[in-house]
Amino acid sequence: MRTAILCGLLLGLGCLTQLAAKTPFTYDALAKIARIDDPQLSPDGKLIAFTVQTVDLPANNKPTQIFVVPVDSGPPLRLTTEGMSNTRPRWSPDSKRIFYISDRANTSGSSNTQVWSMGADGSDQRAVTNLPTGADGVTVSPDGGLIIFTSDVYPGCSPSNAVAGIDYDAACNKANLDKDAESKMHARVYTNLLYRHWTQYQGSRRRHLLIQTLSAGKVRDLTPGPNDTPPFSLGGPEPYAFSPDSVQIAYVANGDTDLSTSTNSDIYLVPAAGGAPKQLTGNKGGDEGPLFSPDGKLLAFRTQTRAGYESDLWRLAVMDLQTNAITSLTDSLDRWVESYTWSADSKRLFFTMDDHGTQPLMMIAANGGGVRTIAQGPTSVSSMQFTPGDKVLVYAEQSGSRPVEIFKATSKGGSGVALTHMNDDILASYQLTPLERLSTDGPELSKVESFIVKPPDFDPAKKYPVLFLIHGGPQGDWGESWSYRWNAQVFAAAGYVVVMPNPQGSIGYGQNFTDAVNSDWGGRAYQSIVATVNAVSGLPYVDANRIAAAGGSYGGYMIDWILGHTTSFKALVSHAGVFDLASEAGTTDELWFPKWEFHGFPWENPAMYDQWSPSTYVKQFKTPTLVTHGELDYRVPIGQGQELFTALQQMNVPSKLVQFPDEGHWILKPQNSQFWYKTVIDWINQYTKATN
Repeated sequence: MRTAILCGLLLGLGCLTQLAAKTPFTYDALAKIARIDDPQLSPDGKLIAFTVQTVDLPANNKPTQIFVVPVDSGPPLRLTTEGMSNTRPRWSPDSKRIFYISDRANTSGSSNTQVWSMGADGSDQRAVTNLPTGADGVTVSPDGGLIIFTSDVYPGCSPSNAVAGIDYDAACNKANLDKDAESKMHARVYTNLLYRHWTQYQGSRRRHLLIQTLSAGKVRDLTPGPNDTPPFSLGGPEPYAFSPDSVQIAYVANGDTDLSTSTNSDIYLVPAAGGAPKQLTGNKGGDEGPLFSPDGKLLAFRTQTRAGYESDLWRLAVMDLQTNAITSLTDSLDRWVESYTWSADSKRLFFTMDDHGTQPLMMIAANGGGVRTIAQGPTSVSSMQFTPGDKVLVYAEQSGSRPVEIFKATSKGGSGVALTHMNDDILASYQLTPLERLSTDGPELSKVESFIVKPPDFDPAKKYPVLFLIHGGPQGDWGESWSYRWNAQVFAAAGYVVVMPNPQGSIGYGQNFTDAVNSDWGGRAYQSIVATVNAVSGLPYVDANRIAAAGGSYGGYMIDWILGHTTSFKALVSHAGVFDLASEAGTTDELWFPKWEFHGFPWENPAMYDQWSPSTYVKQFKTPTLVTHGELDYRVPIGQGQELFTALQQMNVPSKLVQFPDEGHWILKPQNSQFWYKTVIDWINQYTKATN
């Protein structure tokens, strides 16, 4: 059974038996997977809308369409066909219509993303917005009369002293768009930091939260000003929400002056009718994910306490909206809270957390008390939503050997039931291996856990080469989740025992374990990996003379560090790895990261930068290394990979550099991804497949 039932209160999460193995799970098989995301339960509890992204390798794109599936029984129904990107389905309160974001051309010929709506069966599809600056992130008010969404607007089109609720000036925004498009001068001028983020340079526009009346179509800017509000975020809970009476909107903003060194964010409350926002939280760490209780009396959110540390413990908190008193509910849990939802009676919160590579479902009373485990096992649960009366819970579930599908579970208990089977036929044709766990004694009496994926048709009497995958972060983890960028099943299918260690610095093992990597990048984490390599080398089915390692981001840093500290690996792969800490600190986008990790900048703490920089140890480089990097990577800029390759070449170390001009920190485009997997596997094959 994939998930053990530990609480009879509500549910048992599903158990689908591993289907019969056939052929190895290659990249071509990975490209066939339907990528399910964003399940949304209709208010009447009858249908679930969700998105499905597929891969079109010949066209080199990934179209996304919207489907619905009945909660009771029945096959999924595809609702959208036009456009390449149809995302974020959100229900009207009467469950009759679905609002969504689409890039399909509207009647005015615009092809930027706008809010659309359609019937629950896909009929009567029509554009709801027609903004020159486009629209994204739609949410529908509980009374059905309003929508809020984001748009990248020109802040100068709103008076500098405007309060929330200023009318959106379409003519002004359109004129500025035309001016930018016609200009032959493309110089970028900046007077403050965080002028680029991930893969984009900051332009003249800012992301604002807009509101539109559905009856009259009037659009207003709720967050005028020079900042991106809500701030850019990657994943995490929703950054804004309507109150149950549709009168107020809670949203997240960062009001700090230097956004490049700040991890602060606070929650604000603004009237839907317009007016000055009210700041609800004043914590110097992150506050995000506002979620009103159904009775409108409480506001749940997650919070961090330490300023400047993006990997501080994420706690679940509740604010009493009458007294503004805040209760932190999960201080004793010592695990990061991820997603959460309210019970219908507003008395309980159900949430998921990171725990030893899994995401179990937990429950706690809104006024505090003990945490109860609802369901836990070798899976990751997310997107929990209740039908009326809390009788049925729908959720998304995945593991390291199975991609996301949508499930339901009833209050009567028992195993969860899969509502979607979009990948069953594909998975039935390929052999996937369940993840196994290995625990190793690490530094300072710690236990270091790893996940192992064995190759297809595994024979314990044989000796296999090993590929270690080092995760990024460094405050990240490997576990029971499905990956498209570093899919262990694909590497195992190439004939490797794949080992994914969670060294000190990883999440899911307590905050002290996570904090152990701070200012110690090549210390305890490296020792954890060495201890794991030694343990794996002693396994009876492992050929200790044929071990390779690969990693991205901080994992790439660790590969670069390994280069200067051991020759025990036959081949290495460094993707988007940090090579020189001093130059990385001066060129990365989010400056809070090096400032926290190394107690200041290179001119403030040069000894620490020198100690932990792989560039310090170039003279010890000997292991053949493949370097891959995206040229649009502003988190770990392309110079880091180029500097590493230069050092390898000058040291006469067998090496290869692969740059992707159209990729950022991750390799995402289908044909690029296919080429990346092949290049990586070919490289490690070259040095590990022949017994030495």
